[in-house]
Amino acid sequence: MKERMSFHDQIVRNKIKSFLLIVIIFIFFIILGALISLAFDPSYFFVVMMFASVFSLIYIWASYYYSDKIALASVRAKPASKEKHRNLYHVVEGIAIAAGVPVPKVYVMESEQINAFATGRNPENAVVCVTTGTLAKLDKDELEGVIAHELGHIANYDIRFMTIVAVLVGLISIVAEVFLRSLWFSRGHGDDKRGGAILLILAVVFSIFAPIAANLVSLAISRKREFTADATAVKFTRYPKGLRDALVKIRQEHISEQDKRRYPKAVAPLFISDPFKKKITGLFATHPPVEERIRRLEMM
Repeated sequence: MKERMSFHDQIVRNKIKSFLLIVIIFIFFIILGALISLAFDPSYFFVVMMFASVFSLIYIWASYYYSDKIALASVRAKPASKEKHRNLYHVVEGIAIAAGVPVPKVYVMESEQINAFATGRNPENAVVCVTTGTLAKLDKDELEGVIAHELGHIANYDIRFMTIVAVLVGLISIVAEVFLRSLWFSRGHGDDKRGGAILLILAVVFSIFAPIAANLVSLAISRKREFTADATAVKFTRYPKGLRDALVKIRQEHISEQDKRRYPKAVAPLFISDPFKKKITGLFATHPPVEERIRRLEMM
């Protein structure tokens, strides 16, 4: 007999793990700042941090407020028709009521594969987009599972959460880049030559590896948010088999190379599954393995 898994426990555990992972990214930033301050003058790090903060925040702010328009334009999605896509509208409205969130705008994009994504800075400005393949290949229960997953991202404020992660990762990358480039023009200092050299080496090494480590942690957060959205979908529908069967169909389908070209790489992490069907697993994957997601849903 299979051990049962509570969707409530899954949601809480993954949210806690996501929070702890973002704390790790923040610790990377603090350590990087401390090493640069010790290797150089503390005021140097302050200036670099101010520059990095302004640049990163402006870039992320623009992406955050226009994320829905950018994502929809990049995949050439069009507003769903209430007449042609009546069943889709009914499903979205029903799940939104169950989730306690405003009904999002609904879009459809041309693609043979089963896929969908949600975006928008908050539930009041949210968008759900599904592929034509999703509408053609899924039955009502499966479609409800997919839509519930996407509304799970909206209800959990995942866009906002991942924006915070992007800001921190961006700050680490920019500070590290500015520091490494400035080494051509500056000299570190310390209490003595040996101590200063050691601090400088540590700062250089950490500046090289911190951005890489921060990006890996951000990918881990992305995978946790997918598990959370799966569990949240079960919370909304009380029917894990719907999403589970949809994921089984996603795992089994073969996608043409021509269809894959419909998806810009920049928006691929937004989708319920990797649209390129890459065999990347472990630390470098944006999505958790479909097999593991199916296994967890079968235990709920």
